[in-house]
Formats: sequence, structure tokens, C-alpha cells
Amino acid sequence: MNTKTNYSYTNSFESSLGQEKSHLRKLLIFQIGTLHLALPVESVKKITHYTPMEGSGTTALGLIYVDEKEMTAIDLHQRLFRVPQPEKEGRQFLILAKNSIDELFGILVPQTPSMLDLPISQIRMLPDSYRRGDTLEIASHVTRIEDNEQLLTVFILDVDRLVPPMGMAEFLF
Repeated sequence: MNTKTNYSYTNSFESSLGQEKSHLRKLLIFQIGTLHLALPVESVKKITHYTPMEGSGTTALGLIYVDEKEMTAIDLHQRLFRVPQPEKEGRQFLILAKNSIDELFGILVPQTPSMLDLPISQIRMLPDSYRRGDTLEIASHVTRIEDNEQLLTVFILDVDRLVPPMGMAEFLF
């Protein structure tokens, strides 16, 4: 993904070239089906080759073994579109991430994710009504980026909605 930010999306863009790095947010962007999704880089532990998921197959959750540890894996394609990720020939990847209590989990992605530094001023919170009424309740924010002269909407995922920390029963799948 060859991306560049679309500065016309925000009214508050500061044109100063001396902008501090703290005004940037580093995101790991990937595609699931027709959706462009992202995780904040600080939530990502590593990206590795795909490890087959084990489980009942009746939900979007499964179990994977990485570095001799078992952890929860999420088939986001099944979670969002109600059908499992299509079988793909060739390399697939697993994003290993953590929620707010450092519980590790994996997300299967069919293509190599890309990294992007994005001005915080271009990131918007999703309206609660949208989150409640769509399968993307797992996203908390949205942004728009330009990729090969095409404007893409990117939903930024909330890791605590993907894998809720203990005691957050209201976010159960």
C-alpha cells in the first residue's frame, strides 16, 4: 500500500513543517474484505507468518500457538462479514497485538500490512450511533487517506473491543 495522507480532510491541519512527532499517530493499516482497518502501532507486538487457527469454527475466535504460547486469534473477516476468511494461496500474515491489560491476540490478514504516520488532526472519533448499529462496533476512530490517487476510509480498531479485558462483560461477542 503506497499511501499518503489527504490533508483536505481536516480543517485543523497545521502546515508547519516543524510539527512535533507527538502530533503524529503511527498506524498499522491492513485490509479485510472491502474494509481498510488499522491498529495503533503501540498495540502491535509483531507481525509474523500465518499460523493456522484451531477451534470450533462456529465463531470468529480461535486458538493459535506462537512461540510455544497459546493465544486467542480473531478471524475479522468472519466477525465483520459473517463468513470465514477465504482460503488464500501464498503468504498470509498474523498481526500479534495486545489489549489494555497486555493480553496477546492474533489477527489473520491476507496481505502485508503497511505502516503510516498520520497527523492526529486527521483522526476522528466514530459517532456512538454508528458503532452501535454496525458490525464495526470494534472501531473507535476513522480517518481518510489517499492511496494511488484513491481516497480510502480507514477504521481504527479498539483493541479492548476486539479482546475485552476481564470484567468488561458488556463487550462480549
